[in-house]
This record gives sequence, structure tokens and C-alpha cells, in this order.
Amino acid sequence: MPQNTELKSIENKIARIKRELQTIEIMRPGSLTMQYKNPGEKKGAYYQLSYTLDMKSHTDYVRKDSVDDVKKQIEAYKRFRDLTKEWILLSIKYSKSQIALSEKKK
Repeated sequence: MPQNTELKSIENKIARIKRELQTIEIMRPGSLTMQYKNPGEKKGAYYQLSYTLDMKSHTDYVRKDSVDDVKKQIEAYKRFRDLTKEWILLSIKYSKSQIALSEKKK
């Protein structure tokens, strides 16, 4: 039955996503940019993290020695977001396939 193998394949992909999600540690949404206190002369550089959470805009200032960590946290968030989107799409496909299979049995 091709449908059963398709369902099993989707289950395996979802299991892989769950395993990968377990490896994600600290994460933060947003964009990290360098700003200047005096933009015309590009003096007084500092880093700013901007993000929206619960429909509220937030801005955090990031110390220079924390920039690499924050970049990694942003990448972790992007990976989390991509994986959960993939999981949702696979779940929809699984549900549709399961419904089609049960209708064929009738």
C-alpha cells in the first residue's frame, strides 16, 4: 500500500525534526544591526537587536563582547522557526493522506 509507506515516511521526517529541535538551545528572534550615535561621521558604533514579540516591538542594546552569542541565538531561532514550519506542513500532508486512506477503505 503506497499510502501506508507515505505515512511512515512523513512520520520519520517528523521524528527527525523533533530530534533536531531538541538540539536547539538558547534562541532569540530579531535582527542585529550596527548603529551609530553620530551616523554622519560613523562614530559611536553600537549594536542593536530589534524584534517583535506578542505584537510588541522591542529593542535591546547588545554589548560588543556579546555579539557573537546573540548572532548564534538568532540563527537558532531561525532554525527553530524553519523546523516548526516544516513540521506543520508535514502534519497537514499526513492528515490529508490519512483521511484519503480511510475514505478508500470505505
